[in-house]
Amino acid sequence: MSSATSPFPARIELTGEGLVLRDWTESDLSAMPALFDDPDVAYWTPLVSPFDRQAAATRLERDRKLRAEGTTILLAITLDGGAPLGEVMLRRLPDGVELGYAVGPAHRGQGLAVRAVRVMAAYAFEELEVERAVLELEAENAASVAVAERAGFTLLDVPLIEGQEKGRPFVLQTWELTRTS
Repeated sequence: MSSATSPFPARIELTGEGLVLRDWTESDLSAMPALFDDPDVAYWTPLVSPFDRQAAATRLERDRKLRAEGTTILLAITLDGGAPLGEVMLRRLPDGVELGYAVGPAHRGQGLAVRAVRVMAAYAFEELEVERAVLELEAENAASVAVAERAGFTLLDVPLIEGQEKGRPFVLQTWELTRTS
């Protein structure tokens, strides 16, 4: 099977850069609103807002469905496998993977997103054997642009991705990290 169609493992735990990226569990449902019910998360990501315990349960169910389909992995960002501080996402693309992340407001400024993106990219390169990882970011999202730069991604000179989400237009730039970067 090719990496584009093979299923993901039922359980995933990735370690590196002082982090443990692990599966979300039912015991995390009460912690998720404090991470994701935030104006910045609501504005810059497709996560629902307000993000309450029901939204957390729906997200966990959707996470498990997408993983079973072999399309997407959502992992909790932790320091030690315990309390979640945010989330990192990997979505398969025809020519690599797209990564994404959200860090809870109380945990920003610690380099969690940069480190989680690097760990997830390493997983994609080593385990899924893809050649490229991309981030799709709005240029105005200075924090995410800084994450892309600090994680070693390069802004590509490709057409911008335009769309609308939650009633607001967006324009995304594509940033790339290759296996040989």
